[in-house]
Amino acid sequence: MTATGTIDRPLTHDPLKQAPMSPYATTSEQPHGSATADFITTGAITSRQNRTREMQLIPEALARAHMDDRLREVDAQRHAVRLVAARRMQRKAERVSMRARRALAMAVMH
Repeated sequence: MTATGTIDRPLTHDPLKQAPMSPYATTSEQPHGSATADFITTGAITSRQNRTREMQLIPEALARAHMDDRLREVDAQRHAVRLVAARRMQRKAERVSMRARRALAMAVMH
């Protein structure tokens, strides 16, 4: 059984695969000067050129790129914070080491 589909429930949602809508049963009954089927499908093809899948996915790709940039930024910032903290701790350890040497030298001298 082949269902032709209705306006509310078409057989396919792709306008290029749908039959052109016509109130007349055959093309010979169409009035003079009406649009032909070739003109209708050609118009559908040209209007679909701007609605490609890639173009519909552009906002998602931009959002992904933006998030990747932000994650790289955050990682770099975390790395910088860790580096600053490590240098601070190194200076503190050096000060403590110098104090311990002085204390040892004072203990040996007396």
